[in-house]
Amino acid sequence: MEALNAIFIEYGYLGMALAAFLAGTFVPFSSEAVMAALLAMSSMDPWLTIAWASVGNIAGSMFNYYLGRFGNTKTIAKWLKVKEKRIVKAKDFVEKRGSWIAIFTFLPILGTAIAVAMGMLRINTFKVLFYTTLGKVVRYIIVGYTVIGLKGAVSSAIFLYATDSCHATTQNVLAKPLGVPYLP
Repeated sequence: MEALNAIFIEYGYLGMALAAFLAGTFVPFSSEAVMAALLAMSSMDPWLTIAWASVGNIAGSMFNYYLGRFGNTKTIAKWLKVKEKRIVKAKDFVEKRGSWIAIFTFLPILGTAIAVAMGMLRINTFKVLFYTTLGKVVRYIIVGYTVIGLKGAVSSAIFLYATDSCHATTQNVLAKPLGVPYLP
């Protein structure tokens, strides 16, 4: 995971978009850590970083949406390694609420279930895209400007992480103020 993060950070805006795409799909990945590193340790423009992160993450959610749209319950359960019962529950949850629930596709795990269920229910693609975009852009604005506000603390944590052989403690120092879950 560390090597992957380093690659994303090395590629700047494109790396941010790729990290966000992975995080937007069913792959367990934290694009927030990449964004924190990019904004804290470089002179990258915050708005461009937020834009690239948003585009990548929206594309990841739309990938999940189309996975649901063109898949069936049995195949999706197999691919995502979940029970069919859970997929049916997710569909029922989304069906009761409608397209606005796509605002919450930024949430880990639940967001993937929402996007896949919306695809399976064939909810209007443009509505899903609109609400997904709204939720993800607002989320990255909050994350990005939180990092900028904590830039000194984040820079120190990243420096300690890069130089400390006991990196788990340092990753938690970075993750906690940002509200980012620690993923070893």
